Amino acid sequence: MSRPAQAPTPTPRERSRRHSWVRVFIPVALILVWLVGASLGGPLFGKVDEVSSNDQTSYLPSSSDATQVQKLLGEFNDSEAIPAIALFTSEQKLTDAELETISDAVADAPSVEGVSTDVSPALPSDDGKAVQAFIPIESDAELADATDALGTQLREAVPDGVTVYITGPAGFSADLVAGFSGIDGLLLGVALLAVLVILVLVYRSFLLPLVVLSTSLFALCVALLVVWWLAKFEVLLLSGQTQGILFILVIGAATDYALLFVARFREELRVAQDKGTAVLAAWKGSFEPIVASGGTVIAGLLCLLLSDLKSNSTLGPVAAIGIVFAMLAALTLLPALLLLFGRAVFWPRRPKFEPEVVAAEHGMRTTGLWARLAGLIKKRPRVIWIVTTLVLLAGAAGLTQLNAVGVPQSDLVLGASEARDGQVALGEHFPGGSGSPVYVIVPEDSLQAAADVLLASDGVDGVAVTASDSPSGSAPVTADGITAVGAPGTPTPEPTVVDGDVLLQGTLTDAADSDAAAATVRDLRTQLDDVDALVGGVTATAIDTNDASIHDRNLIIPLILVVIMLILMLLLRSILAPVLLILTTVLSFGTALGVSALVFNGIFDFPGADPAVPLYGFVFLVALGIDYNIFLMTRVREESIEHGTREGVLRGLSITGGVITSAGLVLAATFAALSVIPILFLVQLAFIVAFGVLLDTFVVRSLLVPALTYDIGKAIWWPSKLWRRGQD
Repeated sequence: MSRPAQAPTPTPRERSRRHSWVRVFIPVALILVWLVGASLGGPLFGKVDEVSSNDQTSYLPSSSDATQVQKLLGEFNDSEAIPAIALFTSEQKLTDAELETISDAVADAPSVEGVSTDVSPALPSDDGKAVQAFIPIESDAELADATDALGTQLREAVPDGVTVYITGPAGFSADLVAGFSGIDGLLLGVALLAVLVILVLVYRSFLLPLVVLSTSLFALCVALLVVWWLAKFEVLLLSGQTQGILFILVIGAATDYALLFVARFREELRVAQDKGTAVLAAWKGSFEPIVASGGTVIAGLLCLLLSDLKSNSTLGPVAAIGIVFAMLAALTLLPALLLLFGRAVFWPRRPKFEPEVVAAEHGMRTTGLWARLAGLIKKRPRVIWIVTTLVLLAGAAGLTQLNAVGVPQSDLVLGASEARDGQVALGEHFPGGSGSPVYVIVPEDSLQAAADVLLASDGVDGVAVTASDSPSGSAPVTADGITAVGAPGTPTPEPTVVDGDVLLQGTLTDAADSDAAAATVRDLRTQLDDVDALVGGVTATAIDTNDASIHDRNLIIPLILVVIMLILMLLLRSILAPVLLILTTVLSFGTALGVSALVFNGIFDFPGADPAVPLYGFVFLVALGIDYNIFLMTRVREESIEHGTREGVLRGLSITGGVITSAGLVLAATFAALSVIPILFLVQLAFIVAFGVLLDTFVVRSLLVPALTYDIGKAIWWPSKLWRRGQD
């Protein structure tokens, strides 16, 4: 029997030809996959508002009083419209003719698209110089457009000398919508431009910055595609605030990971003539620090899932999805692009194939800024880390000036605000809480007892009960009971009862977003506790939001520290090094927050900060700031295995100094771009993170960590094998 013929052994030329085909096919296939994903996600940039919400109540825990009241309001009022207050003011007392014209204008308000027909009569003030009317905006209307159109129509209808303001919940919500409107265009454009400028200055190349930016932008498009559909199916809750952070985080993180990979690729091109070999070696050298860095950020973000406040808990998975795609893009799309372009991507400063020069350098640069800094640390390590620590501690002392207990709703948007000006004018002529009442839901048999508590409060100007058979939909409640409304002889309205409960409305004496109003509502909750009452409304929502935010801050910050420390222990195979790295990062965060507090109070004169500002600042600074320590210490450990710990520190610093500094500048610039959105929270977060990242980059990672590690020596790796068998 004849043996089957064996396939001929391929010749070297045939093997090379097949290898070249695979080398072209794989990167092209990867690029096409990312291109398809980006083409599907890109068009969604202008459609995020279709699946997002900025309603504060929707982010509260379902168990909070404000949330429960908000859910029940629709059953009493049979409407989910957002109330707006139209305020008309004059320097002089309004005449009868002017009052009639204003009344006609208010009655005609429903002709504006998006305005509800359930408009109140025009209500003059006691001083005769102002009129207010409650004009609800339909919940499915374009809020900003509806309030703008309403204001325009009313101004055209009223007499000369009468000023019109659109304020109240709808006015402030419209301000927020307008503030977030620049996220898709302005924010993204500023962030990308800042990154492009930095990359061009760092690499002095034309093609490489475009390759890196394409990696970041493709990562963002695909991340947005996933997040958008998850929000569409209500798996995730998306807000303008979360959207802005997602954009910045993906651009910054993807660029940082790309810079690390590019730095490795450049190194390998000096010792490998073949670009495929260089890409593979760069991938192997970058994989662990990129995955560890991204994993640290993701772990920190997912800790937010334990938050009570949904704006915090939903940010975790949204941002984590962004980081996942940032890592994937850096480890798949970027290598594919570099494999296609090779050395040409660095044009006009292509790295040379010079293995003999690299061998002479022993893998370490002996000239330049980072080599000189390494030499300085070698001479005076203890002095450097002690002085640096003292300076950071001095900056952290500013933490005592941080006022992060919440800010009024009227101060959430920076710059001019018609709603804010209208609220001030409203307080000059009417009770400050007009249009934003405190809502109290009580059992029907406790109606009068609850009303008496409200009437006895100095912070409440008047009390009414929802009554469907009343012409105005409500009837006043006094110490003697419900007061009849309408013409003499009109029957006293009966309160609307839903499942045995009635709804009371208290007009607050002070502005609904003021500290005085908050104190009133807290006091009412205490006094009404015996009658099984639920207290809600704008003020109660702000109180519950702040309380939940403070709870989240106190829970999440320690948890993130523990999680990140465990990850570092696994990565560095050490206990002492992670503990010290965490301590230096926390010190850096404290300094960033302390300096920020002084800047916010002394320079910008901000009214305070949301309790979530320190939490978000911590999440991003600790999770992202630890990235640079990971980039540094993984390289230090790699060098220490061969050259000893102290020599490894100097080598790690000189090798990674340039790329980590570039990464820090990019991340700081992208977060600073958040300040173009005129939302107080985002502007404060932008400053804290940008300043903190620069502090980490130029002080903590460049001076404190290397000097401290050098001074400790191989004991830094305790209790690993490197500590037992390594050398100082």
